[in-house]
Amino acid sequence: MNTTNTQIDTAAVQQMDAAHYLHPFTDFKDLAAKGARVMVRGEGVYLWDSEGKKIVDGMSGLWCVNVGYGRTSISQAVYQQMETLPFYNSFFGTTNVPAVELATKLAQIAPPAFRHVFFTSSGSEANDTNVRMVRRYWDLQGYKERHTIISRHNAYHGSTVAGASLGGMDGMHAQGGLPIPGIVHIGQPNYLEAGQELTPDEFGLKAAGWLEEKILEVGADKVAAFIGEPVQGAGGVIIPPATYWPEIQRICDKYGILLIADEVICGFGRLGRWFGSELFGIKPDLITFAKGVTSGYVPLGGVLVGERVARVLVEQGGEFTHGFTYSGHPVACAAALENIRIIEDEQLVRQVADDTGPYLAERFAALGEHPLVGHADSCGFVAGLNLVRKKGATVHENELFDESLGVGMICRGHMFDNGVIMRAVGERMIVAPPLVMTRAQIDEMTDLIRLCLDKTYEEIKTRQWL
Repeated sequence: MNTTNTQIDTAAVQQMDAAHYLHPFTDFKDLAAKGARVMVRGEGVYLWDSEGKKIVDGMSGLWCVNVGYGRTSISQAVYQQMETLPFYNSFFGTTNVPAVELATKLAQIAPPAFRHVFFTSSGSEANDTNVRMVRRYWDLQGYKERHTIISRHNAYHGSTVAGASLGGMDGMHAQGGLPIPGIVHIGQPNYLEAGQELTPDEFGLKAAGWLEEKILEVGADKVAAFIGEPVQGAGGVIIPPATYWPEIQRICDKYGILLIADEVICGFGRLGRWFGSELFGIKPDLITFAKGVTSGYVPLGGVLVGERVARVLVEQGGEFTHGFTYSGHPVACAAALENIRIIEDEQLVRQVADDTGPYLAERFAALGEHPLVGHADSCGFVAGLNLVRKKGATVHENELFDESLGVGMICRGHMFDNGVIMRAVGERMIVAPPLVMTRAQIDEMTDLIRLCLDKTYEEIKTRQWL
């Protein structure tokens, strides 16, 4: 079937999909019964499905299409590289020009302590690399028991065995006997969930204090690292109080443990900085990246390795027995170089910081007036709102829906049906639009969101859930 043809037989594609394609994070039986939505084209911040419906992509694909769809220059860079050197590995003492150029470029735009890069194909692989690299770092210095890594409940760090273990999602841990040994979790800095009777700043210090409690419980001589996203993405756009990350940094420094910033979502301009760590003033030892490095056009991920770790690995390490066939893939690196050039030339990081990010915050704050919305917030180009049954005098006095009702999924359905993609995490609705989204397109997106909130409100009134 020629998918370049605008006349797509949706039913035929859905039938083949159900017969052969096992989707990620999917109830296969349920999807086969209703049929997958078939996306066929993208341009800017818009997608078109096989039925011709135009959709505002409020999620940048999956947090990744930062420069928008239809960037011909990225396609051309990929094509030219495929014509020149489509692949060669980085084993056996070999390298390739795009990988070297990208490593150099990343060192230039990363925070000052980062001069080395380890390439992977995804964020999951990059977080697996972190586990190997952190434990190797401590082993080389004679601390063979310093292997425990602390993460957070409801965190997402990938779906490989190690990545899913680092993540703190119960549903993932329930499948496959996870987490693996040597990974433990603390509470997340979710003020709405656990900040009752505290100011946000007080709660930020309390939540960070859970790290110190866990270090002392495990034993400081056994803790290797703490990992966290600057803003938790898949967990529901959890934006920590201002006091949280400075206190986390202080605790890591106090006990000498490594700090890993998972910037698979937060990197490459998403929060109005090249990396979210810069926004929150933290100084990690390792930075996980993927998604926005190529705007999703070609799979690529990796780890930015700070000098504290790199010096030990390079000067004391000998062979590091870890890597992937596609580490430093020349085509992926060529795509990333052109993607970064676009971000720089169009000043998208500054645009999000100074113009469109504040405007998105303004428009989302206005959505907070809707009778279904108990709280709305944003950071750069991520934003979220909480659906509530009844508003209270404070955010902690909101009356929540029974989770079994699936109100978030009902709302998500209205979003897709009315031309906008907004993700549901329980009863929290979230967006992460392409960084190229204009003020007019923000208006278009938030107007559609308001329409869908109205439709959700009317539906649940009909169901007598209010």
